[in-house]
Amino acid sequence: MSQVLYVPRRLLQETRAHLQREAPKEGVGLWGGRREVEKVIPLPNVHPHPEVGYLAEPLALLKALKALEGEGLSLLAIYHSHPRGPAFPSPTDRKEARWRVPYVIFGTDGVRAFLLPEGEEVPLVVL
Repeated sequence: MSQVLYVPRRLLQETRAHLQREAPKEGVGLWGGRREVEKVIPLPNVHPHPEVGYLAEPLALLKALKALEGEGLSLLAIYHSHPRGPAFPSPTDRKEARWRVPYVIFGTDGVRAFLLPEGEEVPLVVL
């Protein structure tokens, strides 16, 4: 697949700052935009065990998707963190993947994006 995810450095830093505030819990959010990421939308993690999993609060997720649509933006990616592990999809990440957009994982070893459940890596280009 020739999909590439373009993200401005300042929005990558904004995303990292959100995820650092959530640590040691996993953080979750959305990236929206047109051709590149234009908006970072942090979401509440309501997973029963947020130290090892994430579940975006459903109403907040719906509101975020409507807000993107209202601004003429598309959902480009879903991001979450692995505060104690690598930027690689866990078996749970693969099993629970529902969206046909890249899943961006911020881990202890950096940040990577994947199409899930397949596990195909998507190039992440920082602008």
